[in-house]
Amino acid sequence: MSDELQRIMAIDDPYLLLREVTTRLADAQQEVTELARLRRRVVQDLHAQGLSYAQIAAKAGLSRGRIHQIRHTGPAPEGAFLGQGAVTVATPLRRDDERGRTVVAVDDVSSGKRLEDLARSYGLDVTSEHVPVSGEIDLNRDGLVVVCGPRMSQEMWETYGQDPVLRWERAEDGPWTVVDRRTGTVHRSGQDSDPARPYDVGYIGRLSRPDGSGSLLAIAGIHTQGSLGVVQLLANDLNTLWGQVGDRRFSTLVGVEYDPETSEPQSVELLCPLYRHDEETEA
Repeated sequence: MSDELQRIMAIDDPYLLLREVTTRLADAQQEVTELARLRRRVVQDLHAQGLSYAQIAAKAGLSRGRIHQIRHTGPAPEGAFLGQGAVTVATPLRRDDERGRTVVAVDDVSSGKRLEDLARSYGLDVTSEHVPVSGEIDLNRDGLVVVCGPRMSQEMWETYGQDPVLRWERAEDGPWTVVDRRTGTVHRSGQDSDPARPYDVGYIGRLSRPDGSGSLLAIAGIHTQGSLGVVQLLANDLNTLWGQVGDRRFSTLVGVEYDPETSEPQSVELLCPLYRHDEETEA
């Protein structure tokens, strides 16, 4: 019996006991989920290296049938791209100066809800919150997925500034752009072009937290349609993204053609490679 279990069982106050047991059960379930995800990942990796299920079973001291079962059941390894155990999806509040109130953009609601659904589909616990109009948000937490551009939060502006390749800049005529410092390409939204067209640019990156003790997943569009395009990319190609960057720091851009009436993405494509930041630093 573990020391933690003994501590809980020794609690006399029934209400405190109930609270402690409930919390520990939730933590234990997260641990079980992540251990099962890790186990499946190890089997998949070994199999991808050319080992048969029989060979893996013999070396691990398990049956071939058990190894096959592990390979095809349980939470998928690529779910770890979003986080481990639990994630918090944060979307921004905006100030409606005409009405004098705080609002949430419809596209931001859609992006947040789809991210939450995606995370749950991989066995992750999910909570949601808003980045206030002030832009103040505590980024020094595990499991953060933040849908917020640099202009809406000083904290996020500074976080995006860590990116060694992709830089958010205002064009001389005013609109926001994203500059690829590797190629010199300036990526601009179709909404800000002449003539305007239903096209936007989205950013996704795993960036270091301000305290240097972890990372967060940052998502933003030059306009809200870009964020929707990033979420669609995650929903369709999470396994591919995980295979290329795992849980390492990276960033990339997507181009999004969308329906001008609904803002729904119609096509999404990568505009640049998945830049791994450790490689950029070494270069």
